[in-house]
Amino acid sequence: MLWKVQWRGRALYVYILLEFQSKVDRFMAVRVMTYLGLLYQDLIRQKALTSSGRLPPVFLLVLYNGTQPWRAALDVADLIEPVPGGLEAYRPRLRYALLDEAQVPEMELESERNVAAALFWLEKSYDPEELRREIGRMASDPYLDEGLRKSVYTWLTQVLLPARFPGLSLAEARSLEEVNTMLSERVMQWNREWKEEGVQEGLQKGREEGREEGIRAFQDFLLSEMAERFGPLPEVIRRRVEGVQDLDKLKKLGKQLLAATSLADLDL
Repeated sequence: MLWKVQWRGRALYVYILLEFQSKVDRFMAVRVMTYLGLLYQDLIRQKALTSSGRLPPVFLLVLYNGTQPWRAALDVADLIEPVPGGLEAYRPRLRYALLDEAQVPEMELESERNVAAALFWLEKSYDPEELRREIGRMASDPYLDEGLRKSVYTWLTQVLLPARFPGLSLAEARSLEEVNTMLSERVMQWNREWKEEGVQEGLQKGREEGREEGIRAFQDFLLSEMAERFGPLPEVIRRRVEGVQDLDKLKKLGKQLLAATSLADLDL
């Protein structure tokens, strides 16, 4: 990338060399040094020098999104064995900047409402509802220009979401707004499926553990689901659920819970 900035009344061009990493490379400092040398050789061939005939400054940035902590040296000098007798002065020194996504605090991502923070948040999150919410924010962002929208859309539909949710089809989604809508519908479907699986697991556990233990386990499951959806449960509701001693009635109550919008929708 090439940035043009104003510095003391004159234009200054700054090159930004970006290296993207998903795994730790112990010798990244050597790679970056090589990239810089090749870039400078190319600029010399093109005679793309500053007004004073010098090479332009380059900011070296490694953007890392891996899961393991970055342990590699940030300066090439730290990779070279020190030698006594004056050779120390000739040991090359070149430092690069590191941006480790996993080390950026979530509070900082929340406060920085920009594209980079949103992308970092999306890469760190594995919760479907969090992903949907963040995509919705980006879709409604009036400051996100068309070029960025297309890039983010391509990354979401071809990289992030297929990796997070194998089998999820986004072929019909043509924009960030449509991606958000389709993901919202899919999240609702997943929630229904997960709860249905939970009901079936509760019933199966009831059959396997015997009537008394199974009924208690299924009651606990229903109470947990109710509290998660509707908040702290009144004591009277808790006692009514615990008073149901028939698995068929508990199964009926579990099915009601799937479609319920409040505790009033339950036959208690």
